[in-house]
Amino acid sequence: MASSRLSRKLALRLTMPLVAVAVALTAIASTMPSPAVAQEGILRRWSLRDLFMPRREPRVDPYILEQPQGQPRKKIRKTPRKPKATVGNVSRPAEPAVPVIEKAADARVVLVIGDFLGGGLAEGLGTVFAENAKIRVIDRTNGSSGFVREDHYNWPEQAKALIEQEKPAAVIVMMGSNDRQQMRVADNREPPMSPGWTKEYTARTEKLAKAIAETKVPFLWVGMPAFKSSKMSTDMLAFNDIYRAATEAAGSEFVDVWDGFVDENGAFVTSGPDINGQPVRLRSDDGINVTRAGKRKLAFFAEKPLNKLLGITPQGTETVVPASLPQATPGELNVPVNIDRTVPVSLSDPELDGGTELMGAQAAPKGDPRSPGEKLAVQGIAPAAPPGRADDFSWPPKPLPTAQGTETTTAIKR
Repeated sequence: MASSRLSRKLALRLTMPLVAVAVALTAIASTMPSPAVAQEGILRRWSLRDLFMPRREPRVDPYILEQPQGQPRKKIRKTPRKPKATVGNVSRPAEPAVPVIEKAADARVVLVIGDFLGGGLAEGLGTVFAENAKIRVIDRTNGSSGFVREDHYNWPEQAKALIEQEKPAAVIVMMGSNDRQQMRVADNREPPMSPGWTKEYTARTEKLAKAIAETKVPFLWVGMPAFKSSKMSTDMLAFNDIYRAATEAAGSEFVDVWDGFVDENGAFVTSGPDINGQPVRLRSDDGINVTRAGKRKLAFFAEKPLNKLLGITPQGTETVVPASLPQATPGELNVPVNIDRTVPVSLSDPELDGGTELMGAQAAPKGDPRSPGEKLAVQGIAPAAPPGRADDFSWPPKPLPTAQGTETTTAIKR
């Protein structure tokens, strides 16, 4: 009996700690999250990358069901970057808008006719005279017109009708960019720049120039610029020669704009200096159309001769010729009777100021018309040395010239 009691006491003492441990574990297990909750957010597939570069995972406390989330980061607004400046696309401040002044009722009209390049010229001239209330620029161009397709648009006939309608003070012509195509001559189709094509094209050009001249309205003919295609540029040069001849034959002026759209070697350029000398883009990507700066540059070439036709001085004022003074014919200098200033000399007529003679020139000797300087520079013949000079090698020595009443000896007198 004693041994059985002792064994029961010993077993009870040994099982009591185990029961206490089991109860504690049960309480802890009741407070712990399930394995799915504890591992939520960190379960992932294993890859070979984990062998060399272990990933850093956020520490998850298994005893906290909801992890505190961090505050969202504030988005920083970045200032948009300015585009990098490239060749022909220089970052420059925007040009101020040109104020447009309402034109006067009696404003004189400048009529622009031609193709789409002529329309660009009209836009540039509109900018030039935007602040001049006495000049109005009217664009009556036809973008797809020219001299080849008279069935589409006949310029000699249309020009007279437009001049009669608008009553312009001056006319500006610019066309030719659409004319590199076949032309119907009688019953034949002539290829561009062939002898028959060139003959007919010249005749149509002269017909338009004469039609404008018959209206007694002064006009300017603005030539074609260079194009990106070398073949087109070559044809434009030939066109400009035809336009120049027809314009001068009609007693008017041809405006050459070629140098404004090529480099120093005469090659086409997409970008170049504007009217202020700043690098800008002048032509579009197709190498034919002109940009806004290019249109203003076309107007820059036509502005000076146009002001001359309209009687506008460089200061912007208009010159009024008195009715009492006789009108001078072209090429004749009209000098008033009472004049208090020096009469300007025409550089194209040097005979007016004795331009055939040099200032301080000496008459050449009658025997030989060549001067001593010309003999020395051209033939290498030096003038004869005066007697007694170091380069006088004459033998016997020539006597030195003496002045009357002077002594020839160089001995020192005591």
